[in-house]
Parts: sequence; structure tokens; C-alpha cells
Amino acid sequence: MAEVLRCYNVTEAMVNKREQTQTTSSRGALLLAVVVTVVVGSVVPFGRLILYPFTLMATWVHEMGHGLAALCVGGGFDRLEVFANASGLAHTRGTAGWGAGAVSIAGLLAPPLVGCAVLVLSRGERRARAVLLTLALAMVLSCAVWVRNVSGVVSVLGVAFVLLVISLTSGAQTRLTAAQFVGLRLVADTVSRMDYVFAESAVVEGVSRPSDIARVATEWGGPRIAWSLLVAAVSLSLLALGLWAAWWERAERAPVGR
Repeated sequence: MAEVLRCYNVTEAMVNKREQTQTTSSRGALLLAVVVTVVVGSVVPFGRLILYPFTLMATWVHEMGHGLAALCVGGGFDRLEVFANASGLAHTRGTAGWGAGAVSIAGLLAPPLVGCAVLVLSRGERRARAVLLTLALAMVLSCAVWVRNVSGVVSVLGVAFVLLVISLTSGAQTRLTAAQFVGLRLVADTVSRMDYVFAESAVVEGVSRPSDIARVATEWGGPRIAWSLLVAAVSLSLLALGLWAAWWERAERAPVGR
């Protein structure tokens, strides 16, 4: 019996050490992703140009949110366009009333929702690879089915290729950092474009259109500012949740007395 207990304790210690190492590397990857985002975006010359592909990725997620929401409420999703200035359009049909409002708000909440999910799911090197592969394959599939303009196809396939290369050829820590970086960029996208959340209209390809939040207020009723504040609160909450989940460390179990 003593030998069995000794083997059990050794095994448990190995598992705890592995989990601690994984958490430490996840935390390190998150910190590195934050540093890269801040330094490249604010300090490095042409830093925003370096981050530009991931801004286009966030636009793709936003527009896919519109399109998939339209399908969920019984409408249609004809095509998706991503433009060089990081704006986009999801061409949907057959939605009205509450369904149209759901389609509009889904685009605003899609990037923080997806980003939060990426941060939650990519705690660990194998999970990070699976997340990157899933995102890359989803982008390729969307190009085959919905993306129809040249800049959209080039940008979406370009980012998908980068994610695919990282997931298949890079080292474990690089994969983990890349997944955390992508999650961070997505979960913070709506927050970083907060001016659009409160805007009444937006210019897309030279045409002024009602903003998503204006459509939500029109279809669901109530003041536009109230819906803007709600979306802002949900986006900030998802940002906080994603960061907490990526940083969280499970408490060690207390030893069982004999």
C-alpha cells in the first residue's frame, strides 16, 4: 500500500508540474502578445501597417457575424466584402424587425466574442495549434462560399495562410503567443473602434449608411445611446473575461490527510 501511495504522489506531482508549466507559458505568451500589440501599434514606425492584416481579420469576423446571424434568424447570406480601408459589407436578405436588429448587433459583438473564445481555448500549446488551424480553415471556407471582392479574398486568404504556417511549422511557444495575440486583437477590436459603436452613420466605399447600432435602435426601439452603452459594456466585459481566462491559474488542491 505504501508503494502504491508513493507512486500516486509522484504521478500527481508530475501532473501539477506540467499544469504549472503550461500556465506559466500561457501567461508569458499573453504578456508578450500585449507587449507586441502596444509596442508595434504605438512605438514601431509603420507599426499600424504591420498590424493591418489582423485589423482586416477583425473586419472579416465582424461581417461574418452579420452573415451567420442572418442565417440563424431565417434570412440569407449572399456575399461578404472586405475593403482595403478595413471597412466591410455583409450582403444579407430576408430579415426584418427583431431579426434585422439581431443581424446588426451580431456584427458588433462577433469580434469580442470570438476573441474571448480564442483566449479561453488556447491555454496550452496543442489547443493553440487547434485554434489557429480552425481559424485558418474557417477563413478559407468563407472565401469559397461568401467572400467575393478581390481585396477581401487577398486579405482573408493572406491571413489564413499566415495562421496555417504558424500552426504547422512554428515552435510551441510561438504558436501559443500567436493564438493569444489573435485573441487579444479580436477581443479588443470593438473597444478600439468605440467611435463606431456610438456613431449614427458610417461611410463604406464612399456611401454613407446607417451604422449597425442605428439599425439596432430602429428595429428594436429605444434610444441609440442606450444600445451603444450596452454594446460597449458587453465588449469591455468580454475583454476582461478573456484576459482573466488567459491569466487564470487553478488553485492547487489541498493534500488529503491520512
